[in-house]
Amino acid sequence: MSYRNNPAAVSALVRPTEVHKDLFINEEIFELEMEHLFANTWVYVGHASQVPNPGDFYTTTVGNQPVVMVRHTDKTVRVLHNRCPHKGVMVAGDVCGNTGKFFRCPYHAWTFKTDGQLLSIPLKKGYDAEQLKSCEASGGMAAVEHVKDYRGFIFCRLNPEGQSFEDFFGESLSTIDNMVDRSPQGQLEVAGGVLRYLHDCNWKMLVDNQTDTCHPMVAHESSAGTAVRVWEEAPEGTPKPMAVEQFAPFISPYEFFEGMGIRVWENGHGHTGVSNSIHAAYSSVPGYLEAMEEAYGKERAHAILGDTRHNTCYFPNIMVKGPIQTLRVFKPLAADKTLVESWTFRLVGAPDKLLERTLMYNRLINAPTSVVGHDDHEVYERSQHGLHSRGRDWVNVGRLYEPGEENRKNTIVNGTSEAQMRNQYNAWANYMTASMKESA
Repeated sequence: MSYRNNPAAVSALVRPTEVHKDLFINEEIFELEMEHLFANTWVYVGHASQVPNPGDFYTTTVGNQPVVMVRHTDKTVRVLHNRCPHKGVMVAGDVCGNTGKFFRCPYHAWTFKTDGQLLSIPLKKGYDAEQLKSCEASGGMAAVEHVKDYRGFIFCRLNPEGQSFEDFFGESLSTIDNMVDRSPQGQLEVAGGVLRYLHDCNWKMLVDNQTDTCHPMVAHESSAGTAVRVWEEAPEGTPKPMAVEQFAPFISPYEFFEGMGIRVWENGHGHTGVSNSIHAAYSSVPGYLEAMEEAYGKERAHAILGDTRHNTCYFPNIMVKGPIQTLRVFKPLAADKTLVESWTFRLVGAPDKLLERTLMYNRLINAPTSVVGHDDHEVYERSQHGLHSRGRDWVNVGRLYEPGEENRKNTIVNGTSEAQMRNQYNAWANYMTASMKESA
């Protein structure tokens, strides 16, 4: 059966407590995700601090679409399709850099302003003026129309028609607010580079895992558990290393994760760690609280720092950790291959020790050399292979299901509920079919 131009068939892949294995292994579904899902949703592009000066650019993808984020001459951040309108060549070939006042195609030297407008064509006399004026190429590098800079985080929506940024994210933007407000100056900047690594699995498995709180004490027992056992043998009075502080919560009991709670927002967004989290018991950093109290006042500073959310999933494909200032992007490459990018941020005006903690967390947890990350990679890869089995067709996401929950807005549930996963799959079905036409 083909899913193309068949929204009913696509929607039928998501049931109240189950999703069909084709979501993870079917190549046509993957192609439709690139065509519809990643065009209908607001997708994270990058951070404004990556392009601080006019002409600065950063190349990335939205779904499978190559784009370039660039600081225009008017100092706004623009997102352009990274394609020359002449022969289709990717204009910006480097990951990042400064292009000056214009982009220049490396094939035939057509040039474009940093808002995408066509600037010049070599040997222009060889083109009929009227014909050139009316052809598509005269439009220059196509600019993404809908771009939003929210407190330095750049998002875009590829489809001309669709939900507004504010309606898509709603109250979930409070996680970004909290992460930015953790800076005494209310400002973040990308720092420490980026860690990239491949997973041999479907991108949605990684998104699922961000709010799966029933696996840490099982999957990470041999890694984080071993680290904690070694620490417990240290002589009494030995200061607890920062790494142990970060590892230890991973093997907390079920009761801890149940009590954390999960907040479920609309449109696939949600976060673990409502009343407690694995980031709540880190050691204090000298001078930081004082700087926050001076910037915000005592009450507001304590409210900001007391909000220690665990993982916030922004549908479709990023996860934010506000208390530790990291962001992960799960970039789909194929139905069975995902590129993970792990970014770290500096809290401007905060002690350097906080950035040290952030960088250590990223290396220990979110890196190709991660101590605990390989546990997850192992089960993802086993799942990707196992889902090809003809023994079963459906994946269960029914833990603590409550009838009618899909109609409730902004709820808090048990910390081991799979309600956020169900929320993501309901959003998946919605945005997959929003622009899909029925076959004749």
